[in-house]
Amino acid sequence: MEQETGLSESAAVIACAAMTLFYVAILYAPSLILRLPPPSSLKEFMIRRFVCAAISSIVSIVFCSLILPMSSREASHLLGVYGIRLDHIWQAVVFPISLTSLMYAGSFCLKLLLLVESWKEHLNECGGFSFGYIKNLMQNFIAWMSSTSSNVLAWRNYVVAPLTEELVFRACMIPLLLCGGFKIYSVFFLCPILFSLAHLNHWMEIYVRHNYSMLKAAMVVGLQLGYTVIFGSYASFLFIRTGHLLAPLVAHIFCNFMGLPVLFARSKGIVSLAFVAGVVSFLWLLFPLTLPDLYNDRTNNCRCWHGYCSWN
Repeated sequence: MEQETGLSESAAVIACAAMTLFYVAILYAPSLILRLPPPSSLKEFMIRRFVCAAISSIVSIVFCSLILPMSSREASHLLGVYGIRLDHIWQAVVFPISLTSLMYAGSFCLKLLLLVESWKEHLNECGGFSFGYIKNLMQNFIAWMSSTSSNVLAWRNYVVAPLTEELVFRACMIPLLLCGGFKIYSVFFLCPILFSLAHLNHWMEIYVRHNYSMLKAAMVVGLQLGYTVIFGSYASFLFIRTGHLLAPLVAHIFCNFMGLPVLFARSKGIVSLAFVAGVVSFLWLLFPLTLPDLYNDRTNNCRCWHGYCSWN
């Protein structure tokens, strides 16, 4: 990307705000604008939203390609700006997932303790270890995989939402803000704010569909917004450090799968200890595992994504 002032800060912010508004507004286009009849099932409702989210992502990508001050409009160059790359794929998958999993050390510890307790109960009932128990576990796992693959909500949580949100709120917005002259640490603040605002529509949906009081709905959405701000900062950090869209994408999918980290468990103090140890390890490895050299080959003596060498 060119370093000349081809894009002002205000223009970058307006463009990002417009993409945020469009990402949310288009979800309601089938009923409010196209006047389509109400969906007959949850699956039909979600498929409509999948199509809307895909259209929003495509429009945002095209929109950014028109206003970003780039020296070349070639497809390979443009995809590189968006972090859509085929190089260093295993690094962009393994390192971010390994780093993110440290925040879930308490969750893994709790699951392991529950599994051990289940084994002990089985041994006490059956008087010993049996092949049938392992077979039953495998059958349950296969059944879970089958039900998950056909679950429309699973497709939303693990495919459509992570992919479209990372395309819009990381791949499109971060280059815009950086080209607009914002400092990297300012981008860590702005992108998550826009990312969290895009989830405000959940407040009305929770209030109407679940018949919550306004206060309870606000508390639920407030917790969600706080989490999205934290995750949005982390995803922005991964994208800027690595220059690889796959890095925040796999972290997003992993976090959606795991849910909120387990901080403590009743009568299981080791869970809290594991969580603290995981957080300390996460902070210790945050910069080493996101070192730009791990994800990029040196180009023009600059080892940072798109020439932003302010990490040194």
